[in-house]
Amino acid sequence: MKYAHTNVVARDWERLAAFYEQVFECVRVPPVRSQSGAWLEAGTGVPGARLNGVHLRLPGFGDAGPTLEVYSYSSMEPNPPQVANRTGFGHIAFEVDDVAAVLAEVVLHGGAEVGRITEAVVPGKGRITFVYAADPEGNLIELQRWELDRTA
Repeated sequence: MKYAHTNVVARDWERLAAFYEQVFECVRVPPVRSQSGAWLEAGTGVPGARLNGVHLRLPGFGDAGPTLEVYSYSSMEPNPPQVANRTGFGHIAFEVDDVAAVLAEVVLHGGAEVGRITEAVVPGKGRITFVYAADPEGNLIELQRWELDRTA
């Protein structure tokens, strides 16, 4: 068994995919998907399901690593604003060298700052610098940098 991908349903898949490519160095994995039919309806449980989108290879794992699947359905349900403490999937996290610099890139490319950059010592692990941000569609992203405790 191995992890394959995480899906994000986007209002504008092309714009959201470009955001993850530009800010997080995700790499597009062809082909662009355009899918519909009884098989998709049956598998998703969505009557009349039609979608378009792309897979983006996540950074740090090479050519066979997991992907972020960014799709738009032809018909979508509204979503309340994302908050960190809502049940279900909460956020996607990226380990970065400079939390402040990447947060600035998130904002520059249409995302938003959600929390404040914070540092804490996690006993037995090390020091974390992190912040929550949001992509242009409001999905939460954690930016984190660890200084590992070499004595643990």
